[in-house]
Amino acid sequence: MKSKKLIIGTVLAVIALIFIIECAYIIKETEQVVITQFGKPVGKAKITPGLRIKAPFIQKANYFEKRFLEWDGDPNQVPTKDKKFIFVDAYARWQITDPLQFFKRLTNERGAQSRLDDILDGETRDYIANNDLEEAVRSTNRIPIPSGMVGEEVGDTLSDIVTGRQKIQRMILESANEKASDLGIVILDFRLKRLNYVEEVRVQVYERMKSERFRIAEKFRSEGQGEASKINGEKERDLKTIQSEAFRRAEEIRGKADARATAIYAGAYNQTPSAKNLYSFVKSMETFERTFDTTTTIILSTKSELYKYLIRLE
Repeated sequence: MKSKKLIIGTVLAVIALIFIIECAYIIKETEQVVITQFGKPVGKAKITPGLRIKAPFIQKANYFEKRFLEWDGDPNQVPTKDKKFIFVDAYARWQITDPLQFFKRLTNERGAQSRLDDILDGETRDYIANNDLEEAVRSTNRIPIPSGMVGEEVGDTLSDIVTGRQKIQRMILESANEKASDLGIVILDFRLKRLNYVEEVRVQVYERMKSERFRIAEKFRSEGQGEASKINGEKERDLKTIQSEAFRRAEEIRGKADARATAIYAGAYNQTPSAKNLYSFVKSMETFERTFDTTTTIILSTKSELYKYLIRLE
């Protein structure tokens, strides 16, 4: 009898526990709940944390996040207005603001992510395609600061942008929120995470960058060759100037020496007869030395000045 009562009591306790579990549910600070009965929502959404009661078995508590949620898009190939194909990778943050409407339209977060893919990817593609690449890359107009790199042009300037990246992101966010206004969610922030050329265009860009570097290198090379030619020309000119000046100076010295020697010879010639004879003899000997060698044969007249010295030498 006692065993039977114990079994019945245990069964009743289990039933009561199950009944309590089915009746009560807890809402945390980070959660919000929509109660459904046979799959259809009943009443308003519960957003205040605490212990709540619902009808057991026929009603179900559907929990949704109250915190910010993340959307991370897949990189998509998008053509810009200036016909440049790029990969666009974006991300966003969103929040469930109306759990009841969210449940009616999207059911759960998976459905919301799928709907956000359609909205945000479509808006991103539209706005990127309606603007040039520079509009999606840059946010403000500015004067570039020289980096000091070799080959950098001093007068390089950036073309002015009208829209800019920040404004494009803001327009995508506003347009996406308009389309998601009846979904029970709000998109809090949207950002373009990464922009990159497609592979074919990337190769072309790299080749163009390489050709530009080669052009700059060739420019510096030709300037260096021109400077080297200028230096070599100046060197040759200075060398010729120095040689010419040295030759002029040598000729001046040689002329002065010859004049001095002539004066000495003239002074000696104008002195005594013996000195005159000595001078004539010395000059004749110098003439012999410069004119004749061991193989020279000459015919002289007996009246020649050189002949009389030859007779004296004999």
